[in-house]
Amino acid sequence: MFDNASGHLPLETVSHTSPPELTVVVPTRNESGNIGPLLDRVKAAAGPRRIEVLFVDDSDDDTPEKVLARSLAERLPVRLLHRERGDRTGGLGGAVVAGLREARADWAVVMDGDLQHPPELALRLAGVGRSRDLDLVAASRHVGGGDAGGLGTTTRHAVSGGATAVAKTMFPRRLAQLSDPMSGMFALRTAAIDLDRLEPHGFKILMEIVVRNPRLRVAEVPFSMQPRHTGQSKASLAEGARFTGHLARLRLAVLARQVARSAESAGPRQWLLRAFLFGLVGASGLLVNTAVLMLLGIQAPRLHYLIAAVLATEASTAWLFLLTERLVFPGAKPGTRRGRAVRFFLLNHIALLARLPLLALLVEALGMNVVWANLITLLLLFAVRFLVADAAIYGTAAAAAPPREPMKIVVDVSVPPDGAAADTAPAPTPRVAAPRTAARPGQRYLPYRYEIPDVATVGSQVRLPELEYFRAQYLGHDTDIQVRIQPTGTAMPRTRATMTQTTTPPSVAYSEHLGRLGANFHVQLGEPIVVTVAPPLAHSPHVVYTNILEALLRFVAVSRGVMLLHSACLELDGLGMLISAETDTGKTGTVLRLVRERGARFLSDDMTILHPDGRVGCFPKPLTISHHTLRAVGSDELSRREWRRLQLQSRLHSKEGRQFAMLLSRLNIPIMGVNALTQRLVPPPKYTVDRLLPCTIVPSTVVSELFLISRGAHGAGELSRADAMRNLLANTEDAYQFPPFRQLAPSVVIGADDHLALRRKEHAILASALDGLRCRWISTPDFTWADEIPRALGAPAVAAARAG
Repeated sequence: MFDNASGHLPLETVSHTSPPELTVVVPTRNESGNIGPLLDRVKAAAGPRRIEVLFVDDSDDDTPEKVLARSLAERLPVRLLHRERGDRTGGLGGAVVAGLREARADWAVVMDGDLQHPPELALRLAGVGRSRDLDLVAASRHVGGGDAGGLGTTTRHAVSGGATAVAKTMFPRRLAQLSDPMSGMFALRTAAIDLDRLEPHGFKILMEIVVRNPRLRVAEVPFSMQPRHTGQSKASLAEGARFTGHLARLRLAVLARQVARSAESAGPRQWLLRAFLFGLVGASGLLVNTAVLMLLGIQAPRLHYLIAAVLATEASTAWLFLLTERLVFPGAKPGTRRGRAVRFFLLNHIALLARLPLLALLVEALGMNVVWANLITLLLLFAVRFLVADAAIYGTAAAAAPPREPMKIVVDVSVPPDGAAADTAPAPTPRVAAPRTAARPGQRYLPYRYEIPDVATVGSQVRLPELEYFRAQYLGHDTDIQVRIQPTGTAMPRTRATMTQTTTPPSVAYSEHLGRLGANFHVQLGEPIVVTVAPPLAHSPHVVYTNILEALLRFVAVSRGVMLLHSACLELDGLGMLISAETDTGKTGTVLRLVRERGARFLSDDMTILHPDGRVGCFPKPLTISHHTLRAVGSDELSRREWRRLQLQSRLHSKEGRQFAMLLSRLNIPIMGVNALTQRLVPPPKYTVDRLLPCTIVPSTVVSELFLISRGAHGAGELSRADAMRNLLANTEDAYQFPPFRQLAPSVVIGADDHLALRRKEHAILASALDGLRCRWISTPDFTWADEIPRALGAPAVAAARAG
């Protein structure tokens, strides 16, 4: 059965009519007894999904024959790549890479063949990735309800924990989003990985993938490692040595790339100048180190010279760090001073570990004077220290864009016991950090209640000024969405903010760095939807509404058959029209001018309730008066105190302020807490439209016109339905850019609809509504859309509207 030319069993053992949805890559080595049970469970878990199972086999027993025998009897495609002894490069990691090269699906899941990785869960990882638009989903033994019980002995637990700690210490930023980089079960989007960059050696291929592809969008799923079905562990001292060597090679490879990027971006002259200054600072460090060493030799003659060298290094390292900060890299620097100090001290202590054996050799074996031996070892390590400091601590490589997702994502997926369909988005197991205590009777009362027609009713313990128009105190307690104030989140601080989704019952929790002191929240996605916000967050109602509640309202609306469209809506001479633009274009100013100067009737400025038949409902949220909107607000409409306050508010809440906030959101900081504190200290300049000028608010209308406005050269024209659809969706998404929407939205489940199903319904509602609209675009460089829109409508259109 072997192909004599290649030494491989044929890969195509079953004919295929179309590419599979998922490739399951199973590296095996002497797993003969596991093939049958594994395929049985994979087949049961796959259900009707089109998957293929690809065994990459390094066995010396009859495992290949067992795979081939089962492949001929299975309805799902089973393929085999057998590597002979001379072809088994890279060990298990090399086998995985070989399998990924042969995968035919756009997503592949990697799992061991000994059934320590549950196939039912493994096949669901790709569904999590697809539903959340991720690149990699790893199964973790160290988050949520995961555990490593299947490792067995205490020694294996200790070895695994030690390996994880060492790896995360050597790659603190690249492995920051993974709690279990040693995991062997993960799913990845094959197009997101550059396989040519991988150089695997041994077991830990997940670590290799993430380190060499640092911009991957990653999530983790908790899992319990099961006992081995049959066979023996392949772990050994040789594998441990291979792992240690591979870590060192990876670290050097990353450093080499950082050095190359830093030298290339800075230019040769600037780079050489930095090296010269670093050398001068290092020379001063030599003096400090030598002085301390000599002083210790005089003051403490009985102190061993190696201990004295350690103490001298501590003193000179502090001296070097201070001078390096001020003289070598005086400008803007990446990260925080504390973070740079930690890396700088770590660098010098690693150098110290390398110096001590060499120092002992020079003193003991060659009989050299301690001071001269110390100087020689410091000079030898100077070049290494500069390259590392320049590239990995201060250089442009260190200042590059931070990880795409600073927040950790955990999806706690329940595995159906009957092996139901696996490769789907997480269906609606409860291990989320829920509210700490049940609400006391006095805490159940919801004093603020709102009824948004055709969307939802809301009961809240937090006053929500954005919904003031919909205030309806007569509502009962059984509202669709309830907002409560209660301590929530984990008790202990954490290194990163974490968004955790559980699937039974559906819920999502956000916990920040400061534990219970953070701006945390928990959402129970049932009937009703219960939003629990921590007290620090409740003090900022604007953030509660904008960052949590509005995202939920968007998807609840879709489940009711309407869309919350990011657009303004006015009625001009009886003609209903939508006005859409990117955030901070000038839409609010245009609306105010049309109302004041043209007598337009107001429905909304920011959000419109859109029905599939073109009917719209009003959503008169307070208007945000940014800096460029001030020109549309009359000076007699606000008091002097309000005008003075607006000078600060409009700057902070302007386009530049939001851009700065978005920049902060890419950093590993408690961004919700920062946002809540900022909004509390400097509230956004929000005013209801009737506070700014006399106007009529109408509850509903039928729209027939759509205008997309933008800044640029003067121009106007018709817009196709496809272009209008694309722009409206883009502008709506643009309104939801601030965290944690991108992490929260994929976790939302309303009834039987997950995020993807809700998005499909939203697109269908918009497409249907656009069928009855005339769509046009207008571009101006001078904020004159309020003049151009009536001109574009023209007298005949207005007359026809009046007649209708």
